[in-house]
Amino acid sequence: MLILGLNAFHGDSSACLIRDGELLAAVEEERFRRIKHWAGFPVESIRYCLNTVNAELSDVDVVTGNKQTRANFARKVLFILTHQPGLKLLRERWAALKNITSIPELLNKHFTSTKSTNYKFIPVEHHLAHLASSFLVSPYKEAALLSVDGFGDFVSTMFALGRDREISPLKKVYYPHSLGLFYTAITQYLGFKKYGDEYKVMGLAALGKPTYLPQMRNIVQDHANGFRLNLDYFVHHKQSLSIDWGGVEPAFADIYSAKLEKEFGPARLYEEPLTEKHADLAASLQARYEEVFFRLANELYTLTRTPNICLAGGCALNSVANGKIFHQTPFREIYIQPAAHDSGGAIGAAYYTYNNLMGNKRNYIMRNSYWGPEFTPEAIETALAPFREQLGPDGIHRLDDQEDLARATARLIADGKIVGWFQGRMEWGPRALGNRSIVVDPRRPEMKDILNERIKRREWFRPFAPSILEEATGEFFEINYPDPFMLKVYPIRPEKREIIPAVTHIDGTGRLQTVSKEENPLYYRLIKEFAKITGVPVVLNTSFNENEPIVCTPEEALNCFFRTKMDVLVLGPYILKRD
Repeated sequence: MLILGLNAFHGDSSACLIRDGELLAAVEEERFRRIKHWAGFPVESIRYCLNTVNAELSDVDVVTGNKQTRANFARKVLFILTHQPGLKLLRERWAALKNITSIPELLNKHFTSTKSTNYKFIPVEHHLAHLASSFLVSPYKEAALLSVDGFGDFVSTMFALGRDREISPLKKVYYPHSLGLFYTAITQYLGFKKYGDEYKVMGLAALGKPTYLPQMRNIVQDHANGFRLNLDYFVHHKQSLSIDWGGVEPAFADIYSAKLEKEFGPARLYEEPLTEKHADLAASLQARYEEVFFRLANELYTLTRTPNICLAGGCALNSVANGKIFHQTPFREIYIQPAAHDSGGAIGAAYYTYNNLMGNKRNYIMRNSYWGPEFTPEAIETALAPFREQLGPDGIHRLDDQEDLARATARLIADGKIVGWFQGRMEWGPRALGNRSIVVDPRRPEMKDILNERIKRREWFRPFAPSILEEATGEFFEINYPDPFMLKVYPIRPEKREIIPAVTHIDGTGRLQTVSKEENPLYYRLIKEFAKITGVPVVLNTSFNENEPIVCTPEEALNCFFRTKMDVLVLGPYILKRD
């Protein structure tokens, strides 16, 4: 049985394909369109997934998506009657509903075939898809499930108990109350207006103190149902945000009201300098988010009494909060799949349909993130051909033995070179995890500034992440718990911070990625060889891009290499060098 899962007409549009419960492919549309967080109908992602197994749409048994127009219908009607939202907002919601119902028509339009298409279209409620995306691919037979994001299908937060293949919802927080929208509103106020900029403010929070926490507690208030927004500070519930989900980078108007500016002063413009006040506001935002998040998590534990928790939703990318779960809650095991945000809804819808609705046994655990396109040495050779003259006879070397390739690359990193590392299948989710990465020496404190000046051009306060051999985690971090998906921030041991300064944030933490020999043998070998040279089983890993989606193809890697001041590109078996 083939099931095609979709996240369509929303940020980070995506597709996945599973066969008899086994994941075959998963990818986000932005990687093909080259527009960050691309929203719309993911034609190229669907095409890639089908091509992975030489399938056509006519071979697919079920198509499913992570939106269900009928979900929480009574709540929607009650909201309209009690809040009387503007006509523009209602028209916007109606247009979004029409997009979802048009999916079968669009599939048949873009993927015509001489064969008949007899697939069944099954929509899944947004947060059920989120929860399924984590639990049904986790290693746990039973777990507490928590999904927190902006909102989807009129819900922002869902509690559930997962047991075997069943997901039993326990509680919901309904629109317009949302922790995700709270975080977005303050992010916008601080001058970061682009879709998905919340992670920047999370990094900024480490520079400040939570001096505005009392005000934040007034904006997000504790409530018997979990929390409530003080809606005086928001406008999303009464006016259109002019969101465009139709084949562009998503954007929307400010969520916060004039009262927020009355409380804290004029909003910061992006080009204005960041001050101590801005850092303190970011710290206060993060502190209040954590207070509410841990209150929810502890309540969920009380309801379920299981030591395992699975997290999903956009807020599950808040790696700072994730790293404190062991200290702030009774949970002892955590699972978050790498695309916890909306793109992961494609996987969630597919597995909820296969395991829950169809009653099939669970037979798959997502242990790595490598589900995107890969390229043969022959394809890489073709992509290289136009650049051979430019690089010269000494600029390209081929090493087919992977041990030799890892050893040579590790030496270049230890010598201070900035290395683009392009190998195997592209990662699923927002993080580069060792197949589409830029890798440098973490021992060199100047590397953070060099990367920003020569390639990344990121805000100065944003940290870079360490990739570490899984077995060395406890040696360098205060919490010895694996995280192959770079979704938790842990304190680095004080005595190790001077050894790896380029990946140590100002507060002494690092957002680690643990690397195992089983899940990524070549990247593991690279770090192992670096450790043999330096004594340090850690490299700095950042995404292979320059203010664009992570590179997908050899051509994109080559263009980024020549466009920036990268020293070396390791493209499959080829090592490219330039002065």
